Amino acid sequence: MQPKRDIVLTRAEESIMQVLWQIERGVVKDIIEHLPDPKPAYNTVSTIIRILEAKKIVTHKAYGKTHEYFPLISKDDYSRRFLKGFVKGYFNNSFQKMVSFFSEGEEIDILELEQTMKIMQQQLENRKKTKS
Repeated sequence: MQPKRDIVLTRAEESIMQVLWQIERGVVKDIIEHLPDPKPAYNTVSTIIRILEAKKIVTHKAYGKTHEYFPLISKDDYSRRFLKGFVKGYFNNSFQKMVSFFSEGEEIDILELEQTMKIMQQQLENRKKTKS
């Protein structure tokens, strides 16, 4: 059951999701254990998990009073959706404008830019082959 709409996560929600993607499943105590110091309160993490469940990004399996949580969306799928929304909101839905923006500044060094171009060229060639 994947959410069909854009997913917007707060920083706190995203930090919980990062842990869940890493450990794959766990109870609130497991999640807290993997969060950086200072650790949030148990009730805070529990509340954030319930919000993520309401957003249909996380679900749980009940074992009596204990709930084991796990993600309903993969990290790759979330990353893809987030990036598409980011490009749409900040670069007029143009990946070209985004790449141009980062390559013009000093955020990307020459080696990284060359490697990126090489990857893009390989992807272009692969797409051409699959369309032929």
